[in-house]
Amino acid sequence: MNGPLTGIKVLDFTWALAGPYGVMILADLGAEVWKIETTSQNETRRGMGPYVHGVSSYFFSVNRGKKSLMLDLKALEAKDAIYELVKQVDVVTENFSPGTMERLGFGYEDFRAINPAIVYASTSGFGHTGPYRERGAVDAIVQGMGGVMSMTGHDGGPPARAGYSIGDMAGGMYTAIGILSALVERSVSGLGQHVDIGMLDCQVALMENAVVRYTSTGEVPGPVGLRHPLSTPHQAFPASDGWVVVANVKDHNWTLFCATIGCDELVSDERFATNASRTKHYADLEPILFAAFRRRTQAEWQELLSEICLIGPLNTVDKVVADAQVAARGMIVELPAWTGGTLRVANTPVKLSRTPGSARAGAAKPGEHSIEIMRAAGLDDAQIAALVERGIVRASPAE
Repeated sequence: MNGPLTGIKVLDFTWALAGPYGVMILADLGAEVWKIETTSQNETRRGMGPYVHGVSSYFFSVNRGKKSLMLDLKALEAKDAIYELVKQVDVVTENFSPGTMERLGFGYEDFRAINPAIVYASTSGFGHTGPYRERGAVDAIVQGMGGVMSMTGHDGGPPARAGYSIGDMAGGMYTAIGILSALVERSVSGLGQHVDIGMLDCQVALMENAVVRYTSTGEVPGPVGLRHPLSTPHQAFPASDGWVVVANVKDHNWTLFCATIGCDELVSDERFATNASRTKHYADLEPILFAAFRRRTQAEWQELLSEICLIGPLNTVDKVVADAQVAARGMIVELPAWTGGTLRVANTPVKLSRTPGSARAGAAKPGEHSIEIMRAAGLDDAQIAALVERGIVRASPAE
């Protein structure tokens, strides 16, 4: 089944999480990805555990559907092959520190001279301009510097990292958006361009409401724990058998909400008469609502409140994976590992009616496609065999 990016070829130099996640999106949507891996690499260096079927699940999830080419990038012959491959592809992706690709002779200007239509995407901690451009960063650093860590957690408690790597993954998502935008523009101009994504920039973009609240009012947003900073009640509450998340309780349905949870007395309390006053007096209101919600189960609250407000269970990951809606949308897929067995991973959320995208294949065996891709660079079998013998190209992992 073809995806919307069928026919687009990507030469992928990315590693770790941010870059590979963005390229994974392109692969799920049908792009053919040639992933460059170094000849010194082995399966244990491909990514962190847990290891299943001898495969890094960390690597497997975000590098699914990509073809693997293993090269000694410092060898002159490898450099020549890369230059030939650049003529064949639409996109180059990398997430090294700014300047690294240039030192290898693989910078945007180097590749643009070979292929003026190339879309060259760089993902880094701080982008390729500005005073921080040469500084390194990982997910936790940009969560901290971007402000999200200062707003995560409970008032009066220590700051908290978001529960998944939003610093990395936002960088990857914006990289994919930038690439797609450049490809659309190229269809008009015929020219490629450099896509420069800074992970810190992405965090600032995702903090849009916090930023405009501060610039408009001068108030610095802080952590609010379970609740919403501007709407009350709008948070998780403890049921007798777990937690439920409640939202969309507004002034017009406040009276009915109170009656349904058995707290009629709250209706006549001026502290809770409006959303603004409920938010102001949140510390007084929360213990009352907590006590009320503990009287019934998750299922009972969902049945009672579903016609009054928005409500859903607070799921742990095992329940998310087993959820009927998640299954109906095909959001968990089973893919083969090259060592045997299968792993179940999260699918792409992009649902298109005519050219749907999907995770279709697992991560490749290291060097599995080296010969195929070298042939695409114009090398014959004798030339490829010589490169393999000299260790410049690796066509299979060490046993």
